[in-house]
Amino acid sequence: MTCTSQTRFVQLWCGMDSSVNPSNGAASIGRRVVYKSFPPITRHRLALYCGASGDFNPIHVDIDFAKSAGFPDVFAHGMLVMAYAGQALTDVVPPHRIRHFSSRFTAVAEVGSRLTCEGHVIELFDQSGESLMKLALRMKDQREEIKLLGEAVILIDRPSQ
Repeated sequence: MTCTSQTRFVQLWCGMDSSVNPSNGAASIGRRVVYKSFPPITRHRLALYCGASGDFNPIHVDIDFAKSAGFPDVFAHGMLVMAYAGQALTDVVPPHRIRHFSSRFTAVAEVGSRLTCEGHVIELFDQSGESLMKLALRMKDQREEIKLLGEAVILIDRPSQ
């Protein structure tokens, strides 16, 4: 396999950087391997997501509807926020190495939110002959309010064949 990304994570699983190679014990719990900031969520982005996802719930695009439901304004689809987390993850991990990806929403992402996703190593383990890394993912806005918490399990080493 050829490493094409310059990310720290790809260096790790390709074994290009022995300082973080888990086989030598240098990969550490707590290391940040995912980091991505997104542009502010706009009304235009929400309308585009409605069309792309097929989720036309008016609470995401109709201000009057959102206010009648008790919200001060429309807000992002939870799945849009999860998609951002997935994008941040796949920017540094090839999709075929992702064994598990899950999330739960903790707060709405308002129009104008600037979301940032971070992923830190919380566990290194072997399972079914594979070396795996568990990441804790966190999506927060510019006020440090957590919008999404998630986990991903990543293959970092294949068994010898």
